[in-house]
Amino acid sequence: MSMIRRSNVFDPFSLDLFDPFDGFPFGSSSSGGGSLFPSFPRTSSETAAFAGARIDWKETPEAHVFKADVPGLKKEEVKVEVEDGNVLQISGERNKEQEEKSDTWHRVERSSGRFLRRFRLPDNAKAEQIKASMENGVLTVTVPKEEAKKPEVKSIQISG
Repeated sequence: MSMIRRSNVFDPFSLDLFDPFDGFPFGSSSSGGGSLFPSFPRTSSETAAFAGARIDWKETPEAHVFKADVPGLKKEEVKVEVEDGNVLQISGERNKEQEEKSDTWHRVERSSGRFLRRFRLPDNAKAEQIKASMENGVLTVTVPKEEAKKPEVKSIQISG
């Protein structure tokens, strides 16, 4: 039995983006203009890159640790933000390689485009103390946890 937690719409800590417009031809609107949502990716491969950044989230006794594979990106091309005090947002963009007219492509498997992942942090997260680092194409975001409050035990004297 695997202990890996998959994305689930019923998971209160998951805010994975769902693209309800996937497959719609936004680029070919009848008005002759561009897309209805110009900031969204327009092709299915870009949509896959947009929503598909692979991220692991583990909880240790001291912190919540997020690890994201972002190969080939510089730290300046990745953003780590906290929204509303409890939503961790990791985003970035991988640009498409420039095509030369004389090039012949035999296979294109690497994704390009934007990615954006959001995670609702639990109540014990110290959002103001988040740290992020990047090494060898792996972004590590560490969210410290508040110490669990030990229950206060008060002795009651028994009379009689």
